[in-house]
Formats: sequence, structure tokens, C-alpha cells
Amino acid sequence: MSGENRDRSRPVEKSVDERARRIHTTTLVAAGTNFALALGQITIGLFANAQSLVADAFHTLSDLLADALVMFANRRGAQPADEDHPYGHARIETAASLALGLLLVVVGAGFLASSGLRLQQGGAAPVLHPLALWMALATLAAKEGLFRFMLNVGREMRSPMLEANAWHARSDAASSLVVALGIGGSLLGFSYLEPLAAAIVGFMIARMGVKLAYEAVRELIDTGLDERELETLRVSISTTPGVLGLHELRTRKMAHRVLVDAHVQVSPRITVSEGHRIAEAVRGRVRKAHHNVQDVLVHIDVETDMDGPRPGILPDREELTQVLADMLGGEVPQPMQVRLHYLGGKVEAELYLPFEWLQEDDRASRLQARISSAAEEHPAFRQIVLYAVVAH
Repeated sequence: MSGENRDRSRPVEKSVDERARRIHTTTLVAAGTNFALALGQITIGLFANAQSLVADAFHTLSDLLADALVMFANRRGAQPADEDHPYGHARIETAASLALGLLLVVVGAGFLASSGLRLQQGGAAPVLHPLALWMALATLAAKEGLFRFMLNVGREMRSPMLEANAWHARSDAASSLVVALGIGGSLLGFSYLEPLAAAIVGFMIARMGVKLAYEAVRELIDTGLDERELETLRVSISTTPGVLGLHELRTRKMAHRVLVDAHVQVSPRITVSEGHRIAEAVRGRVRKAHHNVQDVLVHIDVETDMDGPRPGILPDREELTQVLADMLGGEVPQPMQVRLHYLGGKVEAELYLPFEWLQEDDRASRLQARISSAAEEHPAFRQIVLYAVVAH
């Protein structure tokens, strides 16, 4: 018997499809309930002269509008990058949030202004109908019931998103409680409480709009991640094999995604292909560890950008190859294999020559003496080294 009880208390694992259906159905129930409540509040609020009830209806509708805009922007923002939008379309969601935020600020400010005028009028305010109180209480009960319903389904389906939406419904119930208290107080003779409740709800709407608009503007001006998130990125990049240092780490948001730029220091003696492999390793490591990162642009450095003069003031490969050929007096077989290292404001050159050719007539000693003398006189070189290549 005890074993059967344990089995019954154990959470039943749901299939992916069933879980998605339950969450979708619950969300539709919540949206339908909120829409019906908003319609009832507007209708009865206008009939009963309860501006606070109308304001609370707009508070509910603003949540529904926000959800609709996010769903629309999420669908459009998921479109792949194209020629005109190389970073994708995610900022459509940001623009939608900004527009919604500004709209809510205007609506909330309108309720605040209207409520302020009604408070100044005092006794001239229209008489409330008792039906407004019943609607306010029904709204409060419905939102509390919606909270408990969504919370139970969210926990059963193990959906943090649905649980968060449930607590949002609980916060909406707070505004409905304010409205119910205001209307009830007005019906008891304290006529100023109903417009005061409308003003409070208007402030809540405007506050929501300011928060949405502020976050959208922060994103549009490329505000980076906070220091805590940056530190986790630094750890992921710095611990990648082959990375010796990290500097100029920059981030910016694209809706719910993040773009990362980083300058990574590697050994100055590795090949270009190995440096590229390290860059790809950094990119893959960051995207795997940080799921909100959309892409990582890695700039490979062999030294920090503050060490010595910039490489741009030094001669390029074509010029230096000609200088080396002149130093060697045309004795070197062509094409000459040259590897250049731009380090600390100087150039270190490596020449790769056939082993058999260097052995003839003691060319190795003669050429090494010649280039050592020439390197000391040329301002760009720190050293020039000959390497013998053995053919297989």
C-alpha cells in the first residue's frame, strides 16, 4: 500500500507535445479570461461612472497587448538575416516594446490627469452605481483564481514561464484590490477614494510604460551586459585552450539575444590557421555556455594592443620581401618562403631555404653573416633567421 501511495505522489512525466498543448491551452484560457474581464470592466465602469474600473480594464488590456506584440515581434524577429539586416530582425521586438511603452505612458498619464480633475471637483463627481463594486470584486476573485490555476499548471508542467505569468496575474490582482477598495469607500460616502484609486492605477500603467520604454532605449543605444554577466563571459573565454589573454570585451543586446566582441591574445609563434582554430573554439565555447549569446566576433592578437607601436607603421610583406631579397644579393631561390612576425614594434623574419642548396659552397654561413649585418642597419628588423628545409 505504501508503495502505491509513493507511485501516486510521484510527478507524472509528460510528453513534449502534451506539455506544449497544456501550456498553450492554459495561456489561451488566461488571455480569454482577461479579455472578458476587461470588456466587463469597461462596460460596467462607463455605466456606473467608475473611472477606476475603466482604468483597471486598460491595465488588463495593456498586458494582453504586450503579449500580442511580443508574439508578433518574436515571429518577425525570428526571420533569418538578409542583405539589409545582416544581424537579423531581433530589434523588431525592441521597437515594439518601445512603442508599447510610450503608449502606456500616454494612457497612464491620461488617467492621472482625469483623476486629478475629478479630485478637484470633489462633490461634483457623478454618483457611483453599486454594480461597479460587484464587478471590481468579481475581477479580483477571477484574477486570484487565474493565478492559482496557472501556478498549478506551471508547476505540474515544470514551466518557469507559466509560473512567472501566474505571479504577474497576482500582481494585477493588486490593482483590482485598489479599485475595489476605492469604489467601496466611495459608496460609503468617501467620494474621493474612487478617483484616487483611478489615479493609482493610472500611475501603475504609466510606470509599466516607463519601464518598457527605458529598457528598449537602453538596448537601442547598445547598452552592454552588467558586470556579473561580463565576468562569466571572461571566464568562458579566458579558460579556452590556447588563449593567453583577453581585452576589449564588448557586448550589446539584440532583443533577448546578445552579441559579443572580444580581443583574444594567443602565442605569437603559431600559424594563422591555428589562431583561427582558437578563435572558433572561443566562439563555440561561449555559445555553448551562454545560451543567450547569438554570435561572438573574436579578434586574434599576438600581443595586447597597448604594447609598442601599431603594426601599421611598419613595412608590409611585399616591401620587406624585396628588402630581404636585396640583402641576400639575389642568391636565394625563388619564390622565397618568408614568415614575418610583427612584435613589439619590430619585425622578426624567418627564411625557409632548401637544406641541400644551403650546403653547397657553405652558403648557410655566408648568407647568415650577410643578413645579420644588414638586419642591424635596417630599422624595421629585430632579427632575421635562416631555416633549412629538408625535402621528403
